[in-house]
Formats: sequence, structure tokens, C-alpha cells
Amino acid sequence: METLYAITVGILTACSIFLILRGRSFPIVVGITMLSYAVNLFLFSTGRLQIDGAPILGMVENPTDPLPQALVLTAIVIGFAMTAYAIILAVRARGEIGSDEVNDLDTHEQSEGHR
Repeated sequence: METLYAITVGILTACSIFLILRGRSFPIVVGITMLSYAVNLFLFSTGRLQIDGAPILGMVENPTDPLPQALVLTAIVIGFAMTAYAIILAVRARGEIGSDEVNDLDTHEQSEGHR
């Protein structure tokens, strides 16, 4: 189970890095969101991966650690807010610039012949 979990986190991380390095704003937002999912899975795995393991002492012999679960829950809420903010920022930039390319402003002005 740990091997499958590690492979899943690795694939999510690799796909997110590929998307973050793209030249448009929407794939970057999706890549950052996927990276946050990979980090959440990694944090969740630090609390011991057990089937039917309760996070309460006394219910089972080897309880899972509840702290990573609380951290992941907090990270999900913060990640949702940051994703919404990044989407709003990308939509506003597209409206003002007219393109969703992630370039330097000087490069954009030179390509349109403003200089």
C-alpha cells in the first residue's frame, strides 16, 4: 500500500510541475492545485497508513496520529481559497491584457509593436 501511495504522490507531483512550467495561466493554476493535492497526500501519510485505524487512543492498539489529518483539513480549506484567488487573478489579467500568456510585460509590448 505504501508503494502505491508513494507512486501516486510522485505522479501527481510530476504532472503538477509539468503544468506549472506551461506558458498559460490556467494550466499553472491547475498545476498548483495538483501540487497542493500531492502535498496533502504526503502530509496525510505521515500519520501512519493503516486500515481501520482510529485516531483515538484506547480504541485500537496502534492509533493513527490525528495531527496530520487536522493539517490536511486546514490545507484543503486554504488551498481552495488560494485557488479561487488565483483564478480571479488570471481572469482579471486576461481581461486587462487580452491574453492568458504568462510573459514579461516588456515581451508582450514588443510583440505588439508598442515600442
